[in-house]
Amino acid sequence: MVLSSVLGFPRIGANREVKKAVEAYWAGKLSAEDLIKAAADVKKSSWTSLKDRGVDLIPSGEFSLYDHVLDHSAAFNAIPKRYQGLGLSALDVFFAMGRGRQADGVDVPACEMKKWFDSNYHFVVPELSEETDFKLLYNKALAEYNEAKAAGVVTRPVVLGPVSYLVLGKAAKEASATFQPISLLPKILPVYKQLLSELKAAGVESVQIDEPILVLDKGADLDKQYASAYAELVPVAPKIMLTTYFNRLDSNINFIAKLPVAGLHIDLVRAPQQLGEVLAAIKSTPIVISLGVVSGRNIWKADFAVAIKYAQTAIAALGADRVIVATSSSLLHTPVTLASEKKLTEQQRDWFSFALEKASEVATIAAVLSGSQDPKVSAALEANKVSIAKRRQFESTSDDAVRKRVAAITPDMYDRKSPFATRKEVQAKHLKLPKFPTTTIGSFPQTKEIRTARAKLGKGEISEAEYDEFIKKEIDMVVKFQEKVGLDLLVHGEPERNDMVQYFGEQLNGFVFTQNAWVQSYGSRYVRPPIIVSDVSRPKPMTVKWSSYAQKVSSKPMKGMLSGPVTILNWSFPRDDVPRKLQSQQLALALRDEVLDLEKAGISAIQVDEPAIREGLPLRRSDWDEYLQWAVDTFKLSTAGVSDATQTHSHFCYSDFGDIFPSIQRLDADVISIEFSKSDMKLLHTFKQYGYSNQIGPGVYDIHSPRVPSEQEIIQRLQTTLAIIPDHLMFINPDCGLKTRGWKETEASLANLVAAARWARANA
Repeated sequence: MVLSSVLGFPRIGANREVKKAVEAYWAGKLSAEDLIKAAADVKKSSWTSLKDRGVDLIPSGEFSLYDHVLDHSAAFNAIPKRYQGLGLSALDVFFAMGRGRQADGVDVPACEMKKWFDSNYHFVVPELSEETDFKLLYNKALAEYNEAKAAGVVTRPVVLGPVSYLVLGKAAKEASATFQPISLLPKILPVYKQLLSELKAAGVESVQIDEPILVLDKGADLDKQYASAYAELVPVAPKIMLTTYFNRLDSNINFIAKLPVAGLHIDLVRAPQQLGEVLAAIKSTPIVISLGVVSGRNIWKADFAVAIKYAQTAIAALGADRVIVATSSSLLHTPVTLASEKKLTEQQRDWFSFALEKASEVATIAAVLSGSQDPKVSAALEANKVSIAKRRQFESTSDDAVRKRVAAITPDMYDRKSPFATRKEVQAKHLKLPKFPTTTIGSFPQTKEIRTARAKLGKGEISEAEYDEFIKKEIDMVVKFQEKVGLDLLVHGEPERNDMVQYFGEQLNGFVFTQNAWVQSYGSRYVRPPIIVSDVSRPKPMTVKWSSYAQKVSSKPMKGMLSGPVTILNWSFPRDDVPRKLQSQQLALALRDEVLDLEKAGISAIQVDEPAIREGLPLRRSDWDEYLQWAVDTFKLSTAGVSDATQTHSHFCYSDFGDIFPSIQRLDADVISIEFSKSDMKLLHTFKQYGYSNQIGPGVYDIHSPRVPSEQEIIQRLQTTLAIIPDHLMFINPDCGLKTRGWKETEASLANLVAAARWARANA
């Protein structure tokens, strides 16, 4: 019999219950007890829903109020010293690590965040050193297993594996210069053994241990660590399903096949080509294979015929009792359920599958492979065949004008008219910015009043004219504040925008939108990714109206604000029938038109943000060159048409850029702004290694935390930065947009930023 499995589930709740509860707790409007109850209700609903859909192996322990890696650090006592001894509850220590805390005499910044592999999910980076004292403060996996069991659901606990946890960590400031987190493996294994032995004693039959590092090149250097770790863990643990996702194992399968684990999960959605090699490697072993055949990263309905073919290949090699069909990864990266969508057309609904629907898909595929004679299973199989055929028919159509325009792209369209040195002189005369010019990344706080006005417009409770007047007043207020505080290069604040990708998708041809398809980005920050369903084009200008209005109400230069082609692609659910390169080219041509229209409207600085360009980098280095070529080219295609006098900006955040810095240089943006504050300024070493000829704005404070940085704190960051970056190339700005912050902290933080810039002008 072939079993079905789901590797993880969205945490938000069908109606965003967890997000609302967490934010209410932060605001002091909900008790810790009520927060825990809200979380328990969502977990119970998720477990019972998966059981009702016939899933055999249901996950538990992967739920989090903020981030699962942060959960792991907190449970294992990997808590940096700055969060200890503050008189905070364990829950408040947890949240302080995730988002910082500045209240009741406590002032601590947040831990660093990074992107979770090549997704838009952010994890909180463990800070480790020789002094880290691992111990099991609480067994979260066991607690949630028992919680589910009490609700009548037997689950398979999920635990982040020891090698991946350590490799994902970083050396804390107090660590020695030669310290490597993986050196702590002997210290952390006893804690894992305690956790796993407690699970086994509680009657847990199998445990999912996630080791996603195995799909990276660096996994090949960790064979000895994996061998020693699992030799210790297997004897005391329930049956271990070693779980990988997002890419292929390549040669790492050679040492994985020798591990004494009970099972191995591989991702066949992202890397179907690995199936044959993996089956050959494990055939002579007792290892069970879990096949990720239903996407955990996209929202398209699974093609049952393809999934069944992969599974039949595995069954022929190993036997049905050694095959499990599963989601490719956790369903964390997908919305909860399609049932919440009331405005999609019948045709559109038939294309998609969200988390609960994917659970049903996995269960149906397993039933088919197990020879089920249930008429409902046969009907689901036939319905899927019809749905896929209809979608393939729709996908076969294309927009000839868009395709011809892509085909007509020429090499000269990627390059600015003059080199940066020439442009810099022209822009200096045109913009007349001071030394150490100050600016922001784009968005200002999205207040309750803004969200209410947008909702009223959507419900028809106010007219377009009334909404426009409201937006004008918001822009007036934001511009006046920037002038008052002393910023140099202004923005209009983006009050009209719901999201930096959704806003553009709603104005482009080729996109479909949802009402409740929320996906976690970090903490309580959730987004509704648009869905690319066909060829993309721009029917009319998207941002000119409000950027040009803002420029008219200020004598200072105004930045036009756009999201870049690679970011729109990566932060949408993309098509899976055409290459990502083609989709990015289409987006770039649409944005090129917008950039030129902004320039014609008198906007002399235009920012095209690409925070996702590093995120989209393939996980295997051998695949980098092709991606970086088209990713950089499409950014340049969107920006290169402007005159020398127009200053182009781009923004990047929360990623490791060291490996791709030459590609960042090749973007040839006049100014780039990069997150520095939460990464201990480590990117400065990259600048020192490679040098950077264009202008740069190092983020001088963390906007993902509610704390206000002092003027002196910002000055200290500037002093560190000026040791590497020439003063004539430097802008001063926050880490990221201010959309999620409140006005009080925004005003105080920017006042300190401007004061620090004035200090720099006088002293640097």
